[in-house]
Amino acid sequence: MDLFSQQEQRHLDAAKPLAARMRPRTLDEYVGQQHFLGEGKLLRRMLQADRISSVVFYGPPGTGKTSLAEVIASHTKSHFARLNAAASSVKELRVQLDRARQFLETRGERTLLFIDELHRFNKAQQDVLLPDVEAGVIRLIGATTANPFFSLVSPLVSRSQVFEFKSLEHADILTLLNRALTDRERGLGKYQVTAEEDALDFLAEICDGDARRALNALEIGVLSLPDDGDRRLTLEAAQESIQKKAIQYSADGDEHYDAASAFIKSMRGSDPDAALYWLARMIEAGEDPRFLARRIVIAASEDVGNADPQALVVANAAAQATEFVGLPEARIILSQATIYVALAPKSNASYVAIDAALKDVREQRVIPVPVHLRDSDYQGAKRLGHGEGYQYAHSGEGGWVAQDYLGVEKNYYDPVERGFEVTLRKRLDEYKRRKRESEE
Repeated sequence: MDLFSQQEQRHLDAAKPLAARMRPRTLDEYVGQQHFLGEGKLLRRMLQADRISSVVFYGPPGTGKTSLAEVIASHTKSHFARLNAAASSVKELRVQLDRARQFLETRGERTLLFIDELHRFNKAQQDVLLPDVEAGVIRLIGATTANPFFSLVSPLVSRSQVFEFKSLEHADILTLLNRALTDRERGLGKYQVTAEEDALDFLAEICDGDARRALNALEIGVLSLPDDGDRRLTLEAAQESIQKKAIQYSADGDEHYDAASAFIKSMRGSDPDAALYWLARMIEAGEDPRFLARRIVIAASEDVGNADPQALVVANAAAQATEFVGLPEARIILSQATIYVALAPKSNASYVAIDAALKDVREQRVIPVPVHLRDSDYQGAKRLGHGEGYQYAHSGEGGWVAQDYLGVEKNYYDPVERGFEVTLRKRLDEYKRRKRESEE
């Protein structure tokens, strides 16, 4: 019976994808995330002392969250249990929590509960975990690709250490690929395949730091090679072994907000090449082109403003054309507008001015409309003196008269010394000078 079980387990292990078979067994085998797992770092010290507390592993797919959880399971003296939030109900969760209490009561042993895709649990399911996490009945390891500060309930986050996983470096992926090619027990060593350097470089680059994707592509490439004696994985074979690059991007996740932020800041910083890269990344990931057009229109007013009023005209035209044309041709329109806004002279004076005015309206006493500016067209208005003393601007020299339009002294708009605002500055200064002279 034992022999059959071992054989059965070997068959099951052999059926797993390469990425699952090559998961590390020890910390020394683990690759990447040295910013929190290197010598002397917090998580390594917690593991070495077997004092792991509740933790949340947050990061992109294929960066080693599940692998590290399994390494922790082999290091800890706690009972280890696991769930996948995408496929588990509250009932299954409660079963694990009940078992954890029994282990603690009968053996004095705490349970290390690993929950993959923790963000898939709704608020009620997450709340079920709180009492046992708080009481120390379980030590939770949650893995998630979604920002825990948005996707998890605050009490659960506050009771856990959050470790952010980064995409693996090119060198880390190469290490894993070479290890898989030579490992005869778990990897592809028994096939005695030689991989060309440019083939491995290609897989390490195209996978975008996702070890699972790189290893699975390597397995397809090796297993699809003809058995003709000289088994060599070429660049062409590697390219045929991986599908179109899948960009990690969610319309309501971190990638959306981070890429959009980088796009806007690149235009603001007058770097058209960077702006075009972030634009291309969002287009390729399937972002709504209308969203991209709206961001360009906003940047044209917020960051360019009157330093180049034509920027808003170009951006607005691009938004309308994008709606009319659609992708893929709209990429050209969006590119044109992005470059124009990025290279336009910059001024946020209009943005600062309206926010300052709004702040005064919200926080200070409301200024009454001066009597001479009030509407005098309705019946009885003139009896109240409305409009009395108003001077029609077009009757003055140059279409301007010295007249008070607010009733108090305020300065909201402060043009910058760039682009067309240099001209506006001169006009504004001239009007203010003439007003002062009239008052004197």
